[in-house]
Amino acid sequence: MKLIDSVVRSFKVAKVFRENTDKINAIDFSANGEMLISCSEDDQIVLYDCEKGTQIRTVNSKKYGVDLIHFTHANNTAIHSSTKVDDTIRYLSLHDNKYLRYFPGHTKKVISLNISPVEDTFLSGSLDKTLRLWDLRSPNCQGVMQLNGRPVAAYDPEGLIFAAGVNSESIKLYDLRSFDKGPFVTFKLNQEKECDWTGLKFSRDGKTILISTNGSIIRLIDAFHGTPLQTFTGYLNNKGIPIEASFSPDSQFIFSGSTDGRVHVWNADTGYKICVLNGDHPGPVQCVQFNPKFMMLASACTNMAFWLPTGDDA
Repeated sequence: MKLIDSVVRSFKVAKVFRENTDKINAIDFSANGEMLISCSEDDQIVLYDCEKGTQIRTVNSKKYGVDLIHFTHANNTAIHSSTKVDDTIRYLSLHDNKYLRYFPGHTKKVISLNISPVEDTFLSGSLDKTLRLWDLRSPNCQGVMQLNGRPVAAYDPEGLIFAAGVNSESIKLYDLRSFDKGPFVTFKLNQEKECDWTGLKFSRDGKTILISTNGSIIRLIDAFHGTPLQTFTGYLNNKGIPIEASFSPDSQFIFSGSTDGRVHVWNADTGYKICVLNGDHPGPVQCVQFNPKFMMLASACTNMAFWLPTGDDA
């Protein structure tokens, strides 16, 4: 089944989970698409089975809080940032709720966390104006980049380079094998006046980079030349929250949450809005991701919604 406009418009909520008492602040699908993990400001981590549409288990992180959760390459472990005590990144075993390793180093809040698509390394960015490179097998930082502003980062799909968005105005591309030599290219964009960049994502085909913000604007740029391609607007973000924007796996569609509780969808090539999906979210939808392997979408406010296509095209 191919993702085309009519199929996207047909998506309806198939299942709603109401496990959380506060806002869900991050979600992540496993690489095989079979599982989804979420974390919330109520300090809960919830694991879901995407094929069965069920909740597997809940893990509490009351002591340190939890944000920016990501599966590692194993479905039973995850990394996350802390919201309390300190700014250490934590590596968690999900089946027995034990921490396997801590990654201390950042001195202010971690605002960007990304795992390599090909190996057991990850990148973190913090309000301390540094990007740090880590290996899951070692608590010691593998490399530090001092930047002159708020950083967000992303790996390309091959895991060979990473992009660092700095101070909501420039994107620097680094070769992972020689990141200590500095960026091999820097794209200068017009600095955001009204908002901050809160996330970067490469499209699956590696050709474009999506820039999320804590305002009412999403940008798409060419990954090779830094040329602005599209600006997506018309969704609501009047609370200054870091609303996630995501690609469909075929890189053709852009999905975003909204403070009005709906999911907005655009065509990545034309910039036209395809539809607005209403899933009866009672609060702002901060997290939206498309499953990497299956035809399903997840969106989250305090509730988690699983969406499936309906109708003749499905």
